[in-house]
Amino acid sequence: MRKWALSSALLLLFLLTTLPDPAKKLQVNAEESGDDLANPPKVEEKLGAVPHGLSTDSEVAQREAESISRKTLRSSAEKFEFQAEVSRLMDIIINSLYSNKDIFLRELISNASDALDKIRFLSLTDKEVLGEGDTAKLEIQIKLDKEKKILSIRDRGIGMTKEDLIKNLGTIAKSGTSAFVEKMQSGGDLNLIGQFGVGFYSVYLVADYVEVISKHNDDKQYVWESKADGAFAISEDTWNEPLGRGTEIRLHLRDEAKEYLEEDKLKDLVKKYSEFINFPIYLWTTKEVDVEVPADEEESSEEEESTPEAKEDEDTEEDEEKKPKTKTIKETTSEWELLNDVKAVWLRSPKEVTDEEYSKFYHSLAKDFGDEKPMSWSHFTAEGDVEFKALLFVPPKAPHDLYESYYNNNKSNLKLYVRRVFISDEFDDLLPKYLNFLKGIVDSDTLPLNVSREMLQQHSSLKTIKKKLIRKALDMIRKIAEEDPDEYSNKDKTDEEKSEMAEKKGQYAKFWNEFGKSIKLGIIEDATNRNRLAKLLRFESTKSDGKLASLDEYISRMKPGQKDIFYITGSSKEQLEKSPFLERLTKKNYEVIFFTDPVDEYLMQYLMDYEDKKFQNVSKEGLKLGKDSKLKDLKESFKELTDWWKKALESENVDSVKISNRLHDTPCVVVTSKYGWSANMEKIMQAQTLSDSSKQAYMRGKRVLEINPRHPIIKELRDKVAQDNESEGLKQTARLVYQTALMEKEPGPEPRRHRRGGRRGGGSAGFRGEVLQRRGRAVVRQGRAVDVSLFYGLYCFNVAAASV
Repeated sequence: MRKWALSSALLLLFLLTTLPDPAKKLQVNAEESGDDLANPPKVEEKLGAVPHGLSTDSEVAQREAESISRKTLRSSAEKFEFQAEVSRLMDIIINSLYSNKDIFLRELISNASDALDKIRFLSLTDKEVLGEGDTAKLEIQIKLDKEKKILSIRDRGIGMTKEDLIKNLGTIAKSGTSAFVEKMQSGGDLNLIGQFGVGFYSVYLVADYVEVISKHNDDKQYVWESKADGAFAISEDTWNEPLGRGTEIRLHLRDEAKEYLEEDKLKDLVKKYSEFINFPIYLWTTKEVDVEVPADEEESSEEEESTPEAKEDEDTEEDEEKKPKTKTIKETTSEWELLNDVKAVWLRSPKEVTDEEYSKFYHSLAKDFGDEKPMSWSHFTAEGDVEFKALLFVPPKAPHDLYESYYNNNKSNLKLYVRRVFISDEFDDLLPKYLNFLKGIVDSDTLPLNVSREMLQQHSSLKTIKKKLIRKALDMIRKIAEEDPDEYSNKDKTDEEKSEMAEKKGQYAKFWNEFGKSIKLGIIEDATNRNRLAKLLRFESTKSDGKLASLDEYISRMKPGQKDIFYITGSSKEQLEKSPFLERLTKKNYEVIFFTDPVDEYLMQYLMDYEDKKFQNVSKEGLKLGKDSKLKDLKESFKELTDWWKKALESENVDSVKISNRLHDTPCVVVTSKYGWSANMEKIMQAQTLSDSSKQAYMRGKRVLEINPRHPIIKELRDKVAQDNESEGLKQTARLVYQTALMEKEPGPEPRRHRRGGRRGGGSAGFRGEVLQRRGRAVVRQGRAVDVSLFYGLYCFNVAAASV
């Protein structure tokens, strides 16, 4: 009996292993009657099965059964042909329309947001359209499957019916496709957003096969699928998870688009393009966490045996409750992570937003992780011909590279949004370059964009927007000055206002130190707003007591009858305070502005007047200090000397020798012609690596020697010339006086004639040349009544030193 039973068992086992498997036969038959999805699916071949990119089922048999069912169902899917022009369109999209592949995610999220907006609008009159549970949650979900290279974007928006799928995804628009493609290829005006729904087709930049699963409240759940090869198919969806309502788009990514399967990449794209979408955007993320689990019994026993103290205290431990022993392990968990937690505060009324909210939003927008608040902000809505909302910030500090590549950098700190979707920050159409230190946002529903929504179209509305932004930006900067008690008196303010102003003390000085150069560049570049920008200028002067002053303050301190605003340029305030050009001005109590920034030389070529007051450089000829009744007599008295001296300086590029009205203690100065470069400008231009020496010679202009008729040395020279105007020694002395004055004009590098011998310490001639300069300056500056032969002796000393 036992032998028979054993024989029967062996026979049964043999039959089971040799007979064909019915299930496998069924599967083979199904595959032969269906499509072979091992190869890339084709629409004409029933488009293949949908991989389970989001499935969490691990039972192989169940997945195989679903695959068989899916193939059977799709064998009856309806096939549709794209319009004839769509293939051309796909080629254009993939190869030329979008300059950046990242755009596809922005477009899909924008479409999802539109769908959510539509269902939310319907729910205002009929709450039941939202459904219950998760279906009622208006949100966007992003999920990826690295193994199968599938990226999925799901929304719980209004969804699409079968007809919607055909109409919205099968054609570009109801009409005009041919005209659209022609415009695309000819590079014409592509201001077509709203006329053609081409955003969806950007998915083919990264995917070679796309599925759209959608459920509308008024229809069944359908699947649209295509490879963009001329056809698409639609079938009723009975195998995927019911959506309840909404749309899920599955992208089967190309090999070269694997970067979009990285969580960090998707987070960055959402932060960049869709951070301020109205609805929450979630990403299914995985991460490792530390988890405490019960320790294994074997490990516990080993620990007990290896601890001698445990045996000694065994009686005590038995009385105590034994605590379970645990260990820490790494465990991978998955969860939905919210990606757009920053709210679009610019959409709210400025009265509803607190200072803390503005500050938090600024740090998020500017990626500024410091603790300092922005200096100021301007939040406004523009209405009229062009409607937009804007929020501008003045950062607390200037970036270190603010002025690097100033004219070659199109990168802007102003971000352009259309309906809260980021479009670009690479343009110079909305803010001029001198305001590129501002950070902020411009959001409009009506801005003209090209078809790919990447660039602004040239349009008259852009000029209107730019004009309003500039005006608001300058008002914001002016407000910083007005609220600074260092700038304006607070005697008429209430105690509460005085307390608030105390917190803003010194703010404008801080702004000027950080961004003052930008205001100066604005005066140079923006003729329309030049006067408004000039009001924001700050400088030190002979009467500012070390503080910054404005042009309005200068005008308020002008002397009666003063018609010009006096200024002088140089490398430092300390150097300018010692300048002989200020002698008569300070004696007469005139205020002189100090301009010490190299850009100031360029600035004053454009800022010619302010409030009907002309600017006058006190180091140039033509200085007017009111009427001097004795000047005419002095000119006559020194005419012989001035004519003789001009002739003696023929080789020195001196245009004329004149009686000066600006000197008090110094015997003479060299001034620049009215339209030539100042001495400081010459020094700046000489320092330029690619400067043109021929142009410099032209722009330097003629020099003018102005002499002080009241100085003892000048008087003595006049007398000597009257006695013997042919004396060679006297001519050499006149040249030396001129060279000494030239050193006062150019306090930086030494004149050529006094530099022979190199720098100090480089040779005896160089050192002796410096001795000459110091002695000559001492005589000229002190104004001692000495015989002019001393100058000739000094000159001979210099010649001898140079020959050593």
